Amino acid sequence: MSTPARAVRVAAAVVWSGGRVLLTRRPPGDPFALQWEFPGGKIQNGESAEVAVVREILEELGVLATPLERLGETRHRYASGLEVELTFISCAVASREFRPSAAVHEIRWAEPAAIELGELLEADREFVRGLAARAD
Repeated sequence: MSTPARAVRVAAAVVWSGGRVLLTRRPPGDPFALQWEFPGGKIQNGESAEVAVVREILEELGVLATPLERLGETRHRYASGLEVELTFISCAVASREFRPSAAVHEIRWAEPAAIELGELLEADREFVRGLAARAD
């Protein structure tokens, strides 16, 4: 019997502007191609979620992020067997003039209640439902 794989730890930035949150879209050819998500990425060994989110936003969007508050954590297992443990962190960004890397196909701002959940990574859906409910 094999032991379960350890979950991939991920830090996700929740950046607000005028009642809308920042979302990025994965590129074609990516394992989760063209799915929307909160920007961020894997937490490396020895990193806190806050350090990881600053590094990832700089790598993916070319701007400096400031972590403000942990908003929640969730764990999700995809049908493929991949398990992720996400930490959602409210962040401010130093600029809205993003310079997306190849890991980002598209960027948009969206009101949580208007986000089509089917276009969003499964692991982010419950968190977005909660944001939308608070905005009502």
